[in-house]
Amino acid sequence: MTLETPRLRRTRMSARLVVLGAGALVLIAPFLYMLSTSFKPNRLAFEWPPQFIPNPATLANYTQAWGANDFGRYFLNSVFVACFSTVCTTLLAALAAYGFARFRFPLRSVLFWVLMLGLMVPSVVILIPQFLVASALNLNDSLSGLVFFYVGAGVALNTFLLRGFFEGVPEELDESMTLEGAGPVRKFVALYLPLSRPALATSAVFAFLAAWDEFSWAVTSINDPAKYTLPIAIAQFQGQHATSWGLVFAASAIGMLPVLLVYLIGQRHIVTGLQAGALKS
Repeated sequence: MTLETPRLRRTRMSARLVVLGAGALVLIAPFLYMLSTSFKPNRLAFEWPPQFIPNPATLANYTQAWGANDFGRYFLNSVFVACFSTVCTTLLAALAAYGFARFRFPLRSVLFWVLMLGLMVPSVVILIPQFLVASALNLNDSLSGLVFFYVGAGVALNTFLLRGFFEGVPEELDESMTLEGAGPVRKFVALYLPLSRPALATSAVFAFLAAWDEFSWAVTSINDPAKYTLPIAIAQFQGQHATSWGLVFAASAIGMLPVLLVYLIGQRHIVTGLQAGALKS
């Protein structure tokens, strides 16, 4: 058996880093080009050879994009929908995960896997049934209707993640609080939620991203232009300014800012929460 020499180990590591770096560059290049073009005057959007550092750089695209066609209103609509969906999804998923993780009741496993079946159904498949349900409940063409269905769509995945983390909480701590007279609600608030902050942060990030980026149901449900969310607004914006790529890319960059902010805030919890949910479920 041949032992791996330090030189061979360094060579393999260097080759691995080169391959990973090249892959990362391929993935990030379109984003960098979009960001670069958003700072260029429109006459330089298709200059050749392309320059990733704009010269001259301008903020005119951003000011014009934000002030055009009630873009600020659409941005606030998305903030409202995404924030309320995140809070409701995380809370309901935490309650469901706590019940599946710590209570014993008939058909518990069956109910859990029935809930998981929802993850296997593409959202496009249920657009028409969803529309009929929304019409019956008078939830079409409303931001609250978007929140209602985004929460319903996100509970299954987040329950799966949180259940694994709740099952990892030592039963001794649960039993000690029971001996002190704590009920299920107190244990959930005082024990499980504080210990599960990484999983809760992961759940919140996933719920926010899903609600912020969703387009199919929003464009199907919303007819009133005043209630458009940002994905619909950007699609409309692109149709109106198809040749003004600087404006279109500036609008897209504005829409990405909250996503990047949420990810940066929650990134240190995401890996921990994903590992706990995947390995313990």
